[in-house]
Amino acid sequence: MSARRRRRVATEPEEEEEEEEEAEEASSDKEVDLEERLHELDLRSDSDIPDVPPPTDSTPEILKRALSGLSARWKNWWIRGILSLAMISGFFLIIYLGSFMLMLLVLSIQVKCYHEIITIGYRVYHSYDLPWFRSLSWYFLLCVNYFFYGETVADYFATFVQRREQLQFLIRYHRFISFALYLTGFCMFVLSLVKKHYRLQFYMFAWTHVTLLITVTQSHLVIQNLFEGMIWFLVPISSVICNDITAYIFGFFFGRTPLIKLSPKKTWEGFIGGFFSTVVFGFIFSYFLAQHQYFVCPVEYNSETNRFVTECEPSELFQMKKYSVPPLLQAVLGWETVSMYPFQMHSFALSTFASLIGPFGGFFASGFKRAFKIKDFADTIPGHGGIMDRFDCQYLMATFVHVYITSFIRGPNPSKLLKQLLILQPEQQLSVYKTLKSHLVEKGILQPSLRG
Repeated sequence: MSARRRRRVATEPEEEEEEEEEAEEASSDKEVDLEERLHELDLRSDSDIPDVPPPTDSTPEILKRALSGLSARWKNWWIRGILSLAMISGFFLIIYLGSFMLMLLVLSIQVKCYHEIITIGYRVYHSYDLPWFRSLSWYFLLCVNYFFYGETVADYFATFVQRREQLQFLIRYHRFISFALYLTGFCMFVLSLVKKHYRLQFYMFAWTHVTLLITVTQSHLVIQNLFEGMIWFLVPISSVICNDITAYIFGFFFGRTPLIKLSPKKTWEGFIGGFFSTVVFGFIFSYFLAQHQYFVCPVEYNSETNRFVTECEPSELFQMKKYSVPPLLQAVLGWETVSMYPFQMHSFALSTFASLIGPFGGFFASGFKRAFKIKDFADTIPGHGGIMDRFDCQYLMATFVHVYITSFIRGPNPSKLLKQLLILQPEQQLSVYKTLKSHLVEKGILQPSLRG
């Protein structure tokens, strides 16, 4: 081998090492640049958030032509008014159709609200092309709904489940199956992680889970409230709707003083007018509903007819009672006693929360929309925006009602307890029977001679 050839062979490893070092340095520089860009993404102000495409105007052409001569302010007034009446009429129709249709309505609203929030996240970070983001978001929605609705089936449809062996397996291992489904999604998320998108992918993972907390959990509580009796579903929801409408009316005609910077159109006049209107509405509406078993009885599933039934002996909450009027008011009203349903007293608490605290759900949503520079969550309802724009206050209300019922109203439920006893093994049922009989004998309710 010549000296020149030996020198070339000797220098080749050195050149390869230099090329590898240069490649590593370039790769390192790219990673540093990427980290810097992601760091800048963390530190950027709200003004640097990517714009979300504005929603299109979905107002029907017939309304546009009919209202073309009006100013933008009055045009929006009429569009909101007409669509509000249409939605309220549809809501009454669904109430007439029964509890099951109301549950389907709640589920539909939940899915639509979830879709609107997830879509905003997808549009904001669409340019980064996050892998599997939308698919995993909907998968997690399916998993969480499977868990919550499975819990509902286990609680309220026990006798129905007991008659079907395939459902018994699903209910018995429901929580394990739910966990396995979620764990599958979790592993899929980990496998989808891409080196240049780590931070954004975790942003959107958190976005998805917070959205699930806001929508699915609250809708589950709404259905739990419905099972306590339709009145616990209708009064809170109607109070929020009433407050929303009356606050808008008072603010439209009398509003002068801004209420909060997050919502410049909200005024103190509308806020106060909405409060008093909602309290009066809740009191009168409760009086009407409390007179009918259809609204006050707990919703139960009849396994013999395969239908939901609302038949019972109304509890003391829904039986007319006389109350003494405070001395100070007796001179003004001229009454010493007044007859009313005890539930009407609870309606004050529900209406007060709906009008004083409920709007903060709307303020929260306003802050969220301002953060991403959008006017509405979507353009589903002309003049109103998206479904989430109409139900942002309802989610706070659902949680409050559930907490209120469990804290101040709900007692032991014999019907639910009986359903649980019926699914026990025969020897377990016999043990419960003997223990209960012994207890009743000791309390003197049963005669000792009845002992077996």
